[in-house]
Amino acid sequence: MSFEEFETATYEIADTFPEDFFRELNGGVMVKEDCRLHPAAVDHDLFVMGEYHCDRYLGRFVVLYFGSFLRCFGHCSEDYLREKIRKVLLHEFRHHLESLAGERDLEIEDAIELSRYYARVHGPAS
Repeated sequence: MSFEEFETATYEIADTFPEDFFRELNGGVMVKEDCRLHPAAVDHDLFVMGEYHCDRYLGRFVVLYFGSFLRCFGHCSEDYLREKIRKVLLHEFRHHLESLAGERDLEIEDAIELSRYYARVHGPAS
């Protein structure tokens, strides 16, 4: 899938979401060509697929990273890749909606997943 096809797929999938998801998402959804390595990655093995931003100056927006998807799923079918795009978009929209509601449940779930990653990479704590 090319960058242009990825971008089109992302917007087509986002367009299927309820209008309420976009409330106060003044920056909307965007796609960057970058491959984004997670800061906690130990051996170039943990990539950021998307992010939700709530910035005082830039507002609220969702970003998906084409390069990260390509690196992790570039060998997969277009249907599989579209499903991954959908999952990441839903994840980032959940961050957005929880932010609007003053909730942090998904942030906590993400922190737990990161702890599991550390445990796999570094082994159990002694």
